[in-house]
Amino acid sequence: MTLTAVQRVLGLLLAMFSLTMLPPMAVSWFYADGTWQAFGWSFLIVLGSGMLIWLPVRKHVREMRLRDGFTVVALFWIVLGLFGAVPLVLVDRPAMSVTDAVFESMSGLTTTGATVLSGLDTLPRAILYYRQQLQWFGGLGIIVLAVAVLPMLGVGGMQLYRAETPGPVKDNKLTPRITETAKALLKIYVGITVVCAAAYAAAGMSLFDAIGHAFSTVAIGGFSTHDQSIAYFNSPLIELIAVVFMFTAGINFALHFLIWRQKRPSTYLLDPEFQAYVRILGGMTIVVLGYLYVTDHYSTLPELFTKGLFHVVSIGTTTGFTTDNFAAWPGALPVLLLLSSFVGGCAGSTAGGIKVIRWLLMYKQGRREIRRLVHPSAEFAVMLGSKAVSNRVIDAVWGFFVVYMVVYTALMLLFMAVGLDQVSAFAAVAATLNNLGPGLGDVTSGFGSVAPLVKWASVCAMLLGRLEIFTLLVLFTPAFWQR
Repeated sequence: MTLTAVQRVLGLLLAMFSLTMLPPMAVSWFYADGTWQAFGWSFLIVLGSGMLIWLPVRKHVREMRLRDGFTVVALFWIVLGLFGAVPLVLVDRPAMSVTDAVFESMSGLTTTGATVLSGLDTLPRAILYYRQQLQWFGGLGIIVLAVAVLPMLGVGGMQLYRAETPGPVKDNKLTPRITETAKALLKIYVGITVVCAAAYAAAGMSLFDAIGHAFSTVAIGGFSTHDQSIAYFNSPLIELIAVVFMFTAGINFALHFLIWRQKRPSTYLLDPEFQAYVRILGGMTIVVLGYLYVTDHYSTLPELFTKGLFHVVSIGTTTGFTTDNFAAWPGALPVLLLLSSFVGGCAGSTAGGIKVIRWLLMYKQGRREIRRLVHPSAEFAVMLGSKAVSNRVIDAVWGFFVVYMVVYTALMLLFMAVGLDQVSAFAAVAATLNNLGPGLGDVTSGFGSVAPLVKWASVCAMLLGRLEIFTLLVLFTPAFWQR
């Protein structure tokens, strides 16, 4: 491993990250909320740290190897999560411990949306803006990571770009170079954010709330500027706008780009992952709406439809916005919604979860095994669209699923060992490992009351879920460090 190359890139990234302290400083000046000094000091601390890391190795320009890539990706999220907590520690209101500040920062950057804060409506505007901004930058980083970086690193079934990207164009990269890919994705990401903010503003949100919620909607983060989340606005129109953009953000951004470039919206319908994504959310919506109707949980059909549809899309895409206490819904609905977050959105989106493409491939592999039982001598291929998927990819997907379940079980047992009940422990791991945010039981309204050990374990769970598990776990294998 070329440690100097890793150090150089990490220092540059940290120095660049310091610039994200300037917009909330401007917000603080505009609203005169008294927090601008905390962001000013944070800017200097983060910039200075980045320069101290970069300066000693600034002349060591070397091509990065595979192991360097793993290290940079993992350290990028860990270091930014830690330094992102600096302004939260420095501000007087809210008064946060280092543990709570790191939790909130990591939750934002990984677009998890779990929070330890309450009383959001009374917090300084700059703090509220900063939380939303963390999610937006984290969402952009996730897209570039998933589409341009992880396929090259060979992570958990993503090593073959053609196996994770849209069906009709699986053999092509977006553009010849990663930098051009990143620029193309940035344009799409910013464009969708601007349209989302404009739609929220037109529906009645203030400009501040519209921008903040557009950040967290497109990033599929779930942070809000109000304790009541989207319910604060009491507007079915705003809820439906959120549904549209949460659904859009859960689609592979590579597919968005290809459709924008080719000017052929019909390509959506040809993509097998998109088809499965629609079927899963559609099926969940029918079940939830039917259950709510039979149990007379809402007094009017319009309210039933908007609340039911909103929560299916919000939880299913791992956004985490709420307009009602879904944990109090009748029967199995709360657990069913939580289980839907294990599917999540499409690969190459800002959503969390295991991803639709992996579930689709596991389903097709299951069907193949049943057919093999009937025809033991026949050869069957797992097809994704019109292309056969290699056994290497299928093996990687199953390997990812097994490790995901093992990590989930270990974390759940840990949470139970430190005092959470079974429901709370199950929900807390689902909320963090799936990058979802809201949970059930003791974490229904947030993670503020849980033990510090649970919070630090949750930070690790957020990282594992966001980095596709293998990217982080590979750093702990002895073979990785051998020459």
